[in-house]
Amino acid sequence: MIVARTAEALEAAAAKLRADAPAGTQVQAIATDITTADGRAKVFGFRKDYDIVVTNAGGPPPGDFRDWDREAWLKAVDGNMLTPIELIKATVDGMAARGFGRIVNITSSAVKSPIDILGLSNGARSGLTGFVAGVARSSKLAGANVTINNLLPGAFDTDRLKATMEGGAKKAGKPVEEVRNARMKTIPSQRFGNADEFGATCAFLCSVHAGYITGQNVLIDGGAYPGTY
Repeated sequence: MIVARTAEALEAAAAKLRADAPAGTQVQAIATDITTADGRAKVFGFRKDYDIVVTNAGGPPPGDFRDWDREAWLKAVDGNMLTPIELIKATVDGMAARGFGRIVNITSSAVKSPIDILGLSNGARSGLTGFVAGVARSSKLAGANVTINNLLPGAFDTDRLKATMEGGAKKAGKPVEEVRNARMKTIPSQRFGNADEFGATCAFLCSVHAGYITGQNVLIDGGAYPGTY
């Protein structure tokens, strides 16, 4: 099952999955806002139990923290912290009862290396990271073969990255292409990541082969993070 707000893009993704999947595979697409109670009710009304859950909310907009009001902060926390927690709460006990479960939260490398114009994301995603660090280590979950991990993308060639660079270019008064080239030069791999690489890492964390990995923040950023830990 795949869930997103935009029906047209969602159906296009579902069609591609159906074309690539083995015969007999069912692909269900539900167009709804998962950050709302009604949206979650729609998803769980269709099916209650899931063995693998991947959460991925679009990041809050970049900007200057001086311009963000309380509503902006609440929206960021709701989408990037509270909604994943609601999905975890709704699924982990069933996973534990069945003896298998994988949850992967797609967060951001900004959790480890904050970006100044992404303050909303830095704060909300860090809150989710702290929550996962505790709940993933519960013996009731880890001991029942249920793992919860966070996948932290660095610079991937996506619309989100383009929007962030446009914001940075505007702030610096430079052409977007100049900002793009400069950003790539800061990455040891000298390029941005692609969706296939990201998907392969996520699939591994969802597999039986990753049963001894839980409560971790898996950074996938081409070597950009400079820290030892």
